Amino acid sequence: MLVVDDEPGILNEVSLLLASSDIPEVTTISDSRQVLPYLRERRVSAVVLDWVMPNVSGAEILQSLTVEHPEVPVIVMTAMGDVETAVACMRQGAFDFLTKPVDPNRLVASVKKAMHVSELGQQNRMLKDYLLADTLGNPDAFAGIVTESKKMRGIFQYIEAIASSRLPVLITGETGVGKELLARAVHEVSGVSGPFISLNAAGLDDFMFSDTLFGHKKGAFTGADSKRDGLIAAAAGGTLFLDEIGDLNHASQIKLLRLLQEREYYRLGSDLLLKSDARIVAASNMDFTALRGAGTFRNDLYFRLCAHEFRVPPLRERLEDLEVLVDYFVRQVATEQEKPVPRVPPAVIAALQQCSFPGNVRELYNMVHHAVTCNDGAPLSVADFPGVAPAPARAPQPVDCGNPLFALFGKFPTVLQVEEYLIAEAMKLTSGNQTQAAELLGVTRPTLNKRLKQERH
Repeated sequence: MLVVDDEPGILNEVSLLLASSDIPEVTTISDSRQVLPYLRERRVSAVVLDWVMPNVSGAEILQSLTVEHPEVPVIVMTAMGDVETAVACMRQGAFDFLTKPVDPNRLVASVKKAMHVSELGQQNRMLKDYLLADTLGNPDAFAGIVTESKKMRGIFQYIEAIASSRLPVLITGETGVGKELLARAVHEVSGVSGPFISLNAAGLDDFMFSDTLFGHKKGAFTGADSKRDGLIAAAAGGTLFLDEIGDLNHASQIKLLRLLQEREYYRLGSDLLLKSDARIVAASNMDFTALRGAGTFRNDLYFRLCAHEFRVPPLRERLEDLEVLVDYFVRQVATEQEKPVPRVPPAVIAALQQCSFPGNVRELYNMVHHAVTCNDGAPLSVADFPGVAPAPARAPQPVDCGNPLFALFGKFPTVLQVEEYLIAEAMKLTSGNQTQAAELLGVTRPTLNKRLKQERH
């Protein structure tokens, strides 16, 4: 956040106002000649700009910003409150126009709105880049999540796109899909210095929730022999993960709403107002549309929580993950139990693919843990998974003599088989010349080289 004004008193007043309103990293510049060089070297979310200044005027700076940095919202402040100046500012691309002396509430509201618009624009640009490049900027943050699903990769990209935001995140999805793992990924990608603190809200009455989250003052109630800081204080500078948020009672919802709105709270028994800078990530397996319709979850709290929201798909919607998860869990459990890692035949995977997995990844882990525990070192079989039936045998594919694919492969091939065939034929035709083979296949040479290395392994 950058504030530009030639009067030091106004700079000091505005910077203090914004800082006290939880607007981070406010930078001030009194010499208008320094503004454009500063912005060429550093990124800012918004600019508050005085209109009448010596050396370089606000009009000149605004004109340059709309050309060089069109993504940065500019709020103009000026003592010239006439309509013509206001119209000129807005036509030049100003985000808002404020007349001095500026109303503090309006200034704060305008700055927060500008920063929100800037943040959304940045997220859209990042998402566009991700979709085009299909890459992750911080893959290590997701290393603990085993997946080959495009849906899950899309969630990873969305998490990276909202990394710079400090607004709440709401994660929804059925039980056992890995919501806490993704909450930890949100924390890791954010790059915050504080810790990741978790609180499960299920079954907590208002007193237990308030005491656990906000803490209490010594002597606040019978048995309060010492002060307790609470988990929100422990999460300072980091992330507070509230699991099973849909179970929260109405009284606790009101207290959480105040924390989200004002970033403020009171310990039990204390009238000292405390500030919090922890980012809130909440999760639930409940249907919030139904909860809000029934009146058991506040609309205003929901809309505060879902500034950023994503749904984690259940395992049955990403069966491409099943084989890699089974392999990962088999190796993990066998290593923990110091047993040989048993082989997992395709028949076991085929049988598991018929399951609905209401408990999702957690249920799959329990099934694999039981199978490996009871296994004596032989390859796993369907019998090692109680309640799982063998997959029905597939009917033999009819041979269509009129289809050239059947003539080449003896059956209808998979995409991978066709790809391998085309690569092999291109390498034969070019006598192993990868550059020429890549041109025949319509891919780059590095892509072909990578594919050949995968085949060798």
